[in-house]
Amino acid sequence: MAPRHIGSRRAIALETVSITVEEEFAPLFEQALMTACETVGIFEEDDEQIFWRLEGVKEIGQKDEELESALEVARILTGVEAKLLRQPTEAEGWLARTQEAFPPQNVGKFFSIRGTHLQKEPSSNRLTITLDAGIAFGSGEHGSTRGCLRALEKIAYRKPHKILDMGCGSGILAMAAAKLLKRPVLAVDIEPWSVRVAASNAKLNNIGPFLDCRFGNGWHTESVRKNAPYDLVFANILARPLCRMARSLGHSLAPGGTAILAGLLQTQARMVHQAHQRQGLILEEMLTEGPWATLILRKPFNVKG
Repeated sequence: MAPRHIGSRRAIALETVSITVEEEFAPLFEQALMTACETVGIFEEDDEQIFWRLEGVKEIGQKDEELESALEVARILTGVEAKLLRQPTEAEGWLARTQEAFPPQNVGKFFSIRGTHLQKEPSSNRLTITLDAGIAFGSGEHGSTRGCLRALEKIAYRKPHKILDMGCGSGILAMAAAKLLKRPVLAVDIEPWSVRVAASNAKLNNIGPFLDCRFGNGWHTESVRKNAPYDLVFANILARPLCRMARSLGHSLAPGGTAILAGLLQTQARMVHQAHQRQGLILEEMLTEGPWATLILRKPFNVKG
């Protein structure tokens, strides 16, 4: 799953907790913050090395023990003694910051990503995807998401019929596919909040009937198994989970089908490629956005699931 951004508009006493780590360790510390935080954001630091500042927003005094336990596990697993910083945060101030960090942006040739806080409608022929800046914090600016959208443009001519967004998060990729291809999409995530956010965003974009948003554990999800095989699968997750899921993806992709994989660094691309190559999938192209890579893989017609 790609990095998650969720938020709250409630008028409550909030605090921002932050931690800065090298990029390779960010996923574990992100998961630790999410044990206690109502929102988690990831910001790339301007440094010679690639560092991420992870910021979580939570109620003051809530789930402090759970947070510290999760952070201690992350420290043990990574060997990184990252210090947690705390700062009181006004709910309104955080929302304003979120909106400031979520400017309108064009991706590829077809897509425009906009927050609900932007009043003026764009005058362009692009497909507009609208996200609530208070919920989908920073969605669309991440290199993995942008890479997936660009990859979707490249394979759109194949007109896939059965589409799966595995680890849908805010639903941005599922919505992009539904709008561009005018096809229904099954969107699945292991986090109930993400499923609710994706469904809400689909309604916001007037494509609710096109998205079937389901809570589930990856390829073990009943609706995912029943609807296989798929002509197009998005999996914007992380490199190691993608490798572990390679066999299931290979079996669930229709002959001639396409998989768009992201959430991995360029340095991890070979590992992910090899895991899927062993399942008979062929790498068609690798797209890059900064340090991030997106793989476009295809299952040959002569390979059976």
